[in-house]
Amino acid sequence: MKLSPRLPALLLAALVVTACAPQTSDNASSDKDEKTGTLRVWLFQEVGNDPKQKVVDSVVAAFEKAHKGTEVDVEYIPIDTRAQRVKAAFNDPKSAPDVMEYGNTDTAGYVRDGGLLDVTKEFGDWSEAKDTDPTAKQSVTVDDKLYGAPFYVGVRALYYRTDVFEQLGLKLPKTMAELASTAREIRAARPDLYGLVVGGAYMYGAMPFVWANGGELATGKGGSYASAIDSAAAQKGIKAYTSLFSDDNCPAAKCAGMGGNDTITAFAAGKAGMAIGGDFSHTAVEAGKVKGKYAVVPLPGVTSGSIAPAFAGGNNIGVLKSTSHRTLAVELMEQLASKKTQAELFDAMGFLPTFGDVRQQVAAKEPFVKPFVQTLSAGTKFVPASPAWSQIDSSLVLPTMFQEVISGKKDVAAASTDAAKKMDDAFGTAG
Repeated sequence: MKLSPRLPALLLAALVVTACAPQTSDNASSDKDEKTGTLRVWLFQEVGNDPKQKVVDSVVAAFEKAHKGTEVDVEYIPIDTRAQRVKAAFNDPKSAPDVMEYGNTDTAGYVRDGGLLDVTKEFGDWSEAKDTDPTAKQSVTVDDKLYGAPFYVGVRALYYRTDVFEQLGLKLPKTMAELASTAREIRAARPDLYGLVVGGAYMYGAMPFVWANGGELATGKGGSYASAIDSAAAQKGIKAYTSLFSDDNCPAAKCAGMGGNDTITAFAAGKAGMAIGGDFSHTAVEAGKVKGKYAVVPLPGVTSGSIAPAFAGGNNIGVLKSTSHRTLAVELMEQLASKKTQAELFDAMGFLPTFGDVRQQVAAKEPFVKPFVQTLSAGTKFVPASPAWSQIDSSLVLPTMFQEVISGKKDVAAASTDAAKKMDDAFGTAG
């Protein structure tokens, strides 16, 4: 195996940030299916990448042993430059990898630009595919065709300070209304803490409030999506979330500009009684001042005992349409996304598997995983499978909407109507 020089480590933020998909492509399917030669692979560079690299090295070594005359060249690429790298690869197949890791919200854009190979048949023939989580499978699906294999999934749940709850005699909230009142109780008794730390730029912390109230980002399929963020149900969820930006919980002056990482940093530093964080936030919290003084439960929904729908983030592994090693590339994709590899990546990096049975196994082994598995089992949500999503996301349409309400510049109706128009404009021009 040849391994490209390692690039500087950069933070992968739970797939909350998506890159703009390239706008044009000269890419076309290769008519070759060579059974030997070099396969190029692009994977994302993680903070503390060595454990991931060891798992991948093992997969590659086994693959090369099973395929004489085949060599795998793995390069770890920074997340923040992937848009440029992928655009160049789509426009110049000679520079493209055969297999690559990509954020699951990028799928539709990459398909629109002709970069990803349709692997519907191969996925259907893959014996392990039947155990794939439905939402994870949705993240590789565009117009009923599959363009990759889910690699790992990430969801968010409610982190809370066990010592603070014990000190104040608080019970765990069972509904979103109780969540808000509990947050205010904490703030009243402990003015040095945010009750529930929230962020105006934290879209995936906000959306569970919209989804739990029956709202949606959009409705439709394929090229016919229409925004639904201004519906009555969505507006109810927006009001529930933005009401938390108040002096009696998380003052707007301090919290309106916060993103997801900011809220977890505040919680880990002991500045909040509760926070909405991902399974991928566990390491950061463990390294903070609250180690040994917190626990995690699913974020409650509107009705007692329900779980609020969470965004199913994560990454996928796909084959580029331009590959001249189709059969080998698809097999390598399946090996990198296999149950064995995903279990090993959980042990190495904490990545949640996309297979239901493997998730149950890791949850039994690591208690901290249980609330996230419960959240996944309760049902998750995903962004519209439209190439417009990268434009909507990079234009900060939804964070801007939340911040306009928080700042008082617009009421919920006006802000959501404006956001819906921007989303519809993007859907209409996506092609």
